[in-house]
Amino acid sequence: MPELATSPDAAPASRDPLLQPYRLKHLVLKNRIMTTAHEPAYTEDGMPKDRYRAYHEARARGGVAMVMTAGSASVSRDSPPAFGNVLAYMDEVVPWTRALTDACHAHGCAVMIQLTHLGWRTRWDRGDWLPVVAPGRTREPAHRSFPKLAEDWDLDRIIADYADAAERMAAAGMDGIELEAYGHLLDAFWSPRLNQLEAPWNGNLPARMAFSDAVIGAMRARVGPDFLIGVRFSADEGAPGGIDTDTGLAIARRLRDSGQVDFLNVIRGRIETDPALIEVIPLMGMPSAPHLDFAGRVRAEVGLPTFHAARIPDVATARHAIAAGLLDMVGMTRAHIADPDIVEKVRTGQENRIRPCVGANYCLDRIYQGGEALCIHNASTGRELSLPHEIAPAPEVLRVVVVGAGPAGLEAARVAALRGHQVTVLEAADAPGGQIRLAARHPRRRELMGIIDWRMAECLATGVQFQFNLLAEADDVMALRPEVVIVATGGLAQDVPMAGGEGLCVTAWDIISGDVAPGQRVLVFDDAGDMVALHAAEVIALAGGAVEVMTPDRTFAPEVMGMNLSPWIKALQPLGVRLTVAQRLLGAARAGNLIQARIGTDYGPHEELREVDQIVVNHGTAPLDELYLELKPLSANRGAVDYAALLAGRPQPGANGSAEDFRLWRIGDAVASRNIHAAVHDALRLVRTL
Repeated sequence: MPELATSPDAAPASRDPLLQPYRLKHLVLKNRIMTTAHEPAYTEDGMPKDRYRAYHEARARGGVAMVMTAGSASVSRDSPPAFGNVLAYMDEVVPWTRALTDACHAHGCAVMIQLTHLGWRTRWDRGDWLPVVAPGRTREPAHRSFPKLAEDWDLDRIIADYADAAERMAAAGMDGIELEAYGHLLDAFWSPRLNQLEAPWNGNLPARMAFSDAVIGAMRARVGPDFLIGVRFSADEGAPGGIDTDTGLAIARRLRDSGQVDFLNVIRGRIETDPALIEVIPLMGMPSAPHLDFAGRVRAEVGLPTFHAARIPDVATARHAIAAGLLDMVGMTRAHIADPDIVEKVRTGQENRIRPCVGANYCLDRIYQGGEALCIHNASTGRELSLPHEIAPAPEVLRVVVVGAGPAGLEAARVAALRGHQVTVLEAADAPGGQIRLAARHPRRRELMGIIDWRMAECLATGVQFQFNLLAEADDVMALRPEVVIVATGGLAQDVPMAGGEGLCVTAWDIISGDVAPGQRVLVFDDAGDMVALHAAEVIALAGGAVEVMTPDRTFAPEVMGMNLSPWIKALQPLGVRLTVAQRLLGAARAGNLIQARIGTDYGPHEELREVDQIVVNHGTAPLDELYLELKPLSANRGAVDYAALLAGRPQPGANGSAEDFRLWRIGDAVASRNIHAAVHDALRLVRTL
């Protein structure tokens, strides 16, 4: 059990509901904030090694009372990782988990792990290529496997696997485990729509819960009465024939009455499709805390300690959840991906300095695409070992000029100021934000401005000077006598290379900004695959235009990952927007009052002609690099970046002996068309050693 700064009998140091201790059986948690189970996909060979440990330790150091590790550690070999899961069925997991547990305990933070058998929610062609097993043959859409109907020997084996995994976690010094029972194996037994077995594993609710009862009983027999066991489950699947609210409450009561379960972690919804998943884990443009009152109802009617997390991104909502008695522990998981120091900032009266989670869901979308969790605007998350969250002061003060106040420029200015440098930012527009201001014109994406607003507040708090409405030229920069110049001028929407059509196309930026009015019959050619084309298409369709979005790719909007794509599809389909894949805009020509688009494909010589009154193209951005190229011959380093030093976390080399003494670099889209995270990452890793 972790050492705690506050004992359960001591007077609380604060009246803030979030900072009150909470007793969970024998375990005293120092406050009411936790990170719920999620899989950042930082495992190496299925083990939670140093990177995994450093990620959770950063949140423990930041003051969270408990970290729930793993987005479902797999208990069986026929539950192969779907997205970097910890392999809890291997004995070698124990020392790695022990190191993680000890590191978090050292900060007074409790540690648990979520265990699961994925059941239908994985693929047969992963891991050991064993058949997927479930209590029914229903295919799970996200992972596309047709499960094998579980046999008795499967169930006996899996029950033993759960008990073995629990014993390993107890041996690793953990405070407890949580069973995952939404969208995986255990709850598939509970749900009438998924359970196709015969008795004794199917029938009434006690029969459908017989398997989970056996699992929990075997685990409890192995770990004893003092090791915490909880269940995270959907108390309402929201699916015909599935677990409804009455069934969910009955499940919760049976878990309580078993005497084997110490807490519940309440979910509402199901996760097997992207549209369903974002109702469970909402993103920007969706209501915050949509299931909080529902979780409070479960707590009130069942009486077990209750946890919950579903888009609780801000301290005010979390505080309400505790103060109103809706929850015992509140999960702020994505919020802590954005800022690991939330609790410490609350404790020290610095709530206004919390880096906001803007709900972009870059973190989870990357995981579900087979990547690693990264925060859209905290490049240290997941890189704690190479890019720590803390910024150290520089050995000497430099005069730093940053050109551009988009995400790259503001991050460079913020970090340079934290290093102690004298920083001036020059911006051509009348306000900061760059391309984010354009994206945030969409009502569902307004929260992106939190990326800019937080950085502006941080920059102003650390003395950064700003000059707006200045289209900086070399003389403007040199007049400031800089020792370092960072060009973060971003990019400008570019046309699609094609034969003919010059002057006949407009860009998606033209539509989004309102500089060009939408047409009535519009072809949106998306050669970048990001949200920009979708944004333009929605603007046109809402204005009454008939829209076709065409991509040369074999999949639609490949840069927009599944959870973020769902709201776009939901919005565009009722507007009649046509989505076309595997076709390419080859050229355009005037045809009276219309434009004749020449359409081809990468898959053969087929071509066709189509007449529209507007062609809108999305082909990424071209760097706005004129200032950089003007300054380059004047600089000491000629704009060069020492990649070896950059990747090793060492400072860039000094002047090269020339008469000039300022160093020059460019970052973000001023280099090449990428995304917000790349821009912030560029700035952080370059400037943190400046």
